[in-house]
Amino acid sequence: MIKRNNVVRAILIFTLIMGVSAFVMMLTNTLSARQTNYITIDAATMKLVQLDGPKEGDPIAIVETSIGEYRFVLYPEYSPNAVANFTELAKQGYYDNTYVFHSESGAYSAAGAPNKDGTANDKSHELVERELHQNLWPFKGAVLSMNTTIDQNWKEKLFGGGTYYNGSRFMVLNTVEFNDEFKEELKEVSESEALADAFIKNGGIPNFSQQMTVIGQTYSGMDVVEKLASLETQNTGNYKYPVDDVMIRSIKIGTYSSKDEKETAAKAKNK
Repeated sequence: MIKRNNVVRAILIFTLIMGVSAFVMMLTNTLSARQTNYITIDAATMKLVQLDGPKEGDPIAIVETSIGEYRFVLYPEYSPNAVANFTELAKQGYYDNTYVFHSESGAYSAAGAPNKDGTANDKSHELVERELHQNLWPFKGAVLSMNTTIDQNWKEKLFGGGTYYNGSRFMVLNTVEFNDEFKEELKEVSESEALADAFIKNGGIPNFSQQMTVIGQTYSGMDVVEKLASLETQNTGNYKYPVDDVMIRSIKIGTYSSKDEKETAAKAKNK
């Protein structure tokens, strides 16, 4: 976890790595999110469950895109409301033929919008209260439910605070560059050596830590995740739209089976 008094310092580091356009989005997310409830991290009890991979019977999502498939395990025990929202929509076919509407400099992509500009058609699934947990972090391959809005009273607008919500659209993370200088800075601002080492070894975007709800972790198709984060784009405002449309064809919800995964891998290899 990045210490609160070092967040701005960390943001400046990321500015050099990711560039101005990404910085603006990240700065907005980070500083605004700090105004809401802050969870206490206990390094002694924290479990980096994303590093363990899926277990037999775990819920999974199989995402078929126009450039390939990736799969991620879901975490209903840690983000129950966001996972329920996502799985309900997937089972309804909501994500069929939706857009990948943002691709950010190799760092991450955003998807699940019925409209090319990244907007949803209504707010019926966009007001799920944000869920943060010390066991979930923005490692490479993490799937995050995007923040949609914040509910604040007049006092909270003046002095900070409020309740954040997320919705149907989601981000899939690749990674920022971890050069030697950045690795040292990350170790300095982290309250957990194990967490800093996990980011350095596995990649990800530490600046997103405890800012958005993590709903899953990619375990298959990381090459597709990398491609989605590195699409050729055009900057038209809030998002960097892919020049060529990239679509989510479908999202299927299932359960993890090592036998099924091996059979699927074998079929793909023989194609």
